[in-house]
Amino acid sequence: MSYQVDFQTVSTVGLESSPVADALAGLRANEARYLKNKYDHDFTVESAADAKDTIEWVSGILDQERGIVIASPALEATAFEAGGIRFAYVFYESGLGINVMYTIEDAGKRAVGFKLSEGMEVPEELSSFKFARQRSKLAGTIRGSYFVIKGEH
Repeated sequence: MSYQVDFQTVSTVGLESSPVADALAGLRANEARYLKNKYDHDFTVESAADAKDTIEWVSGILDQERGIVIASPALEATAFEAGGIRFAYVFYESGLGINVMYTIEDAGKRAVGFKLSEGMEVPEELSSFKFARQRSKLAGTIRGSYFVIKGEH
């Protein structure tokens, strides 16, 4: 079942099993607001069980590019195209949100972003990254980092 994320009224629907569910819901809503404002895209997510292909694509990029395997189980994911960019988002039980921005044109920008919900520790598998802080009305303090994708996926 899919869920359209409402950034006006933040809800923990689908994220209840996370120990930082409220902060993760705020992070998800923050992404929904960004996508609506930048690309006029309504952000809709699916349960991990219904989004296996998206989770596998993101996991494959992480593993092939940096040897990263996320320990926490995925709760939700989504994939879509907007503005000539293929986007994928995966939200994990730990409070981690990962997004892939993969420009469709060969010479375009491609990157993986990591965002940590307020209240969660940096996962061991991401300990080599430096995280910058960002303040959000919806999510409190978000810590983020990224890396540029080098290969073709």
